[in-house]
Amino acid sequence: MAVKPEQPKLNVPAPDFSLPATDGKTYRLADILGEKGAVIVFICNHCPYVKAVTDRLVAAAETLGAEGIGFAAICANDATSHPEDSFENMGKFARERGFTFPYLHDESQDVARAYEAVCTPDFYGLDADGIIKYRGRLDEGRTEPPPPGAKAELVEAMRMIAATGEAPKEQMPSMGCSIKWKAA
Repeated sequence: MAVKPEQPKLNVPAPDFSLPATDGKTYRLADILGEKGAVIVFICNHCPYVKAVTDRLVAAAETLGAEGIGFAAICANDATSHPEDSFENMGKFARERGFTFPYLHDESQDVARAYEAVCTPDFYGLDADGIIKYRGRLDEGRTEPPPPGAKAELVEAMRMIAATGEAPKEQMPSMGCSIKWKAA
């Protein structure tokens, strides 16, 4: 069942983290922040919404990276209930999909909870100071590509944040699979 985030909390500091990545390194938020900001996106390997956007996600990361905006993806799903989302499979997924950015593993799910992430994909756009300015979607595509001429909403929002410090007033929420939380 597809879920959407509730009203996002904006203009608050992005929670810091220290998470292992599929490239063998450990990253903190400061390592991801570019000179003009960063995008943090919660994804997973099994979600059809994520699978449908990965080519556009990689393209957006490359475009934004060239403009001084960092990018990282985080998987917080419970790999016990969803083995396709295991750390080992994250590495395979990142290689197969051509990720050019860190793919981080939030095994404890503490980071996803701190960000109040609810779905995959769930996008957070940060300004250069690490303040959350955007919580919207990549574009209007879901499990199908966006229609011809559709706006690249995430890229446009991040360019606006980098240039003015402000995000678009209208932010359409992302939609995707729910994060698979561990049993309490």
